[in-house]
Amino acid sequence: MIPIRDDNPTFHPSIVAYAIIGLNVASWILLQGFGMYPQLMVSVFKFGVIPGELLGLVPPGTSIPVGQGMQYVVEATPNFLSVVTHMFMHGGWLHIIGNMWFLWIFGDNVEDRLGHSRYLGFYLFAGFSASFLHILFNASSRIPVIGASGAIAGVMAAYLLLFPYARILTLIPLFVFIPLFIEIPAYLFILFWFMTQLLSGTVSLLSLTSGGIAWWAHVGGFLAGIFVVLRVRKREKKRYVNPSLYS
Repeated sequence: MIPIRDDNPTFHPSIVAYAIIGLNVASWILLQGFGMYPQLMVSVFKFGVIPGELLGLVPPGTSIPVGQGMQYVVEATPNFLSVVTHMFMHGGWLHIIGNMWFLWIFGDNVEDRLGHSRYLGFYLFAGFSASFLHILFNASSRIPVIGASGAIAGVMAAYLLLFPYARILTLIPLFVFIPLFIEIPAYLFILFWFMTQLLSGTVSLLSLTSGGIAWWAHVGGFLAGIFVVLRVRKREKKRYVNPSLYS
C-alpha cells in the first residue's frame, strides 16, 4: 500500500520535517553521487552502521568487500557517529524517494503536534532506537545498515497514536495496470504496515537472512515512537490535572 496524501491539516510550518528532507536530499547528491558507483558504496560503508564494527566483534584491519574490487577496512576506532549519519544515507532512488515521501505525508502533522525542537529530538531518538534494535539482532554483522526508515517508523507510530482516525488516500496496486485508490483510517494503514515489518523481521530470524532490509530497525523505531508519545501524553495529563507543578 502506498500513501498518496492525508486529510490532516497542519497549523504551523513544518520547519524540521522539511529540513530533514533537505538534508537527506543533499546527502544523496553531495555524499552519495546520486547513487552512482563507486561513491554510493563508499558512502554506505563510511556513514552506515556496521554492527560488528561498533561492538568490536569484527577485528580491526578486517577487509570487507564493497564491490567493483574495492575493500572497506575496519578501523581500530569504531565510527560511533554512524548511529546519526546512517539516517541520512540511502541505497538507491526508490529507497530515498519512498522514505522522503512517507516523511512528507506523516512528519508534518507529528511536528505540528510535538513542536519543532521536541520533534527533532524525537526523530533522532527513534533513529537511535532503530539502529540499536538492528544491532541487537545482528551483532556480528559486517553489512552496513543505512536509511531514514527507522526514524520514520517512529514518526508513523506517533501519527498512529496522535491521529488514529485521519484518512489516508492509499494506492493499492491490484495488478500492473489496475490501480485502486481508497481512503482508509490511519490506524489501519499504519498497523498493517507495522505488522508486515514485524512478520518480515521474524521470518528473517528464522531464515537467518534479512533480504537486504533492516526489518528490526523499523520495529525498533516504531516502538520508540510509541514510547515517546505515551510519555508525552502522560506528562501533559499531569500538567493539565495540576498546572502548579509546572509553574
